[in-house]
Amino acid sequence: MAARIYQQPKSAMQSGKARIEQWVLEFEQSEARKPDPLMGWTGSGDTQTQVSLSFPTKDAAKAYAAKHGIPARVHATPPKGLKIQAYADNFR
Repeated sequence: MAARIYQQPKSAMQSGKARIEQWVLEFEQSEARKPDPLMGWTGSGDTQTQVSLSFPTKDAAKAYAAKHGIPARVHATPPKGLKIQAYADNFR
């Protein structure tokens, strides 16, 4: 069962920097989702996709995956850039 390791992005409603330094290990889907005939909801019998583990560093997440024999891919965090602009630029 493969997993992916990534850094949790900041949500659109979040202005602060709380909990953006954490790294997350999530398992990938091992079986396809299928619609439920009665309700029409999609689901699968794979319960590992519901597991999400948080770690303080990328190395801690990689060490956990290696210790438990989980093949994991690390997704790089995109660089954060600030767009510096003056208030007067809104009127140009």
